[in-house]
Amino acid sequence: MTNKKQRMSMLDNLAGAAVPATGAIMPGNRALRAARDAVDAHRVWELDPDQIDIGDRIRDRLDDAGLHELRDAIERNGQAVPILVRRDSAQHDRYLLVYGYRRLMAVRTSDKVSKIKALVASMADEDALRAQISENMARRDLSYIEKALFARELVDSGYGTQAQVAEVLTVAKSTISMALTILDQVGADLVRAIGPAHGIGRPRWETLGRAIEEVGAERTALAELAHREHSMADSAAALGRGPSGDDDPSLAAFEAVLAAVQRPNAPPPKKTVEPRRISLADGGSAQVSRSGKRLRLELGQGEFSDWVEQEAGVLLNELYQRWQDQRR
Repeated sequence: MTNKKQRMSMLDNLAGAAVPATGAIMPGNRALRAARDAVDAHRVWELDPDQIDIGDRIRDRLDDAGLHELRDAIERNGQAVPILVRRDSAQHDRYLLVYGYRRLMAVRTSDKVSKIKALVASMADEDALRAQISENMARRDLSYIEKALFARELVDSGYGTQAQVAEVLTVAKSTISMALTILDQVGADLVRAIGPAHGIGRPRWETLGRAIEEVGAERTALAELAHREHSMADSAAALGRGPSGDDDPSLAAFEAVLAAVQRPNAPPPKKTVEPRRISLADGGSAQVSRSGKRLRLELGQGEFSDWVEQEAGVLLNELYQRWQDQRR
């Protein structure tokens, strides 16, 4: 296969990613084929990442986890798949990103890779948005709630009606309606606080939304609970006790929020103070956090932790006496 055919097949592969068994090409696939046909000179360009503007793209992810790994992979193996950009009609030496945001961010943060491979297309604003949407929905690594939030932002941005958004996302209108209902029940801010929650599908998000409405839960307090779960995961990682790479803190956040609203007669989650990290003289660290009336001290594993555990009674009594002396 020639280099030209290889380059042309890159967008063909994306365009065919969601073709159903009947062979019919859905509207989203047509958008990717239109992008393929608009590519200038059918060649891969190497551009300065700073020449590419992100613009007012609709955000399609709830976090940027994995960017460092992607950057390392590109530095190690090269950039396998080009991004898609279009020329900026207002500035001849500038480009507008159509899709490939994570690849662009990975290269921008690299000290070893100075150019990004890109296909350059001539596209109108609406065609570029359709291509971004179609490429987004062809990915398999977006969670249910990320796709639902993406659909909500499409509707709210004035892209089109629910029926039009459903058409370009190649799903039934009822699917979009259900997703928007769930987002209204849970609340977009709470969804962002929880995170992508990969593996949590529509039924459990629907259960959470209904529970929140039934008990009249305070979404702000629930969002603080979700943030606390993320903070605990971050602190555990900093202290060397973090979860394995397969664990997702957003899953713990989802489960904590769901448990809070499903617990019979449970009081609403109490506001908490963000955990405070304390640097130790030997370069280690500790963390102090408060939840309600409880104060929690966390130390990393080591000889100092063992000593504190053994001397806890003496240390606490000394601190208590110091506190009493200050009150006099």
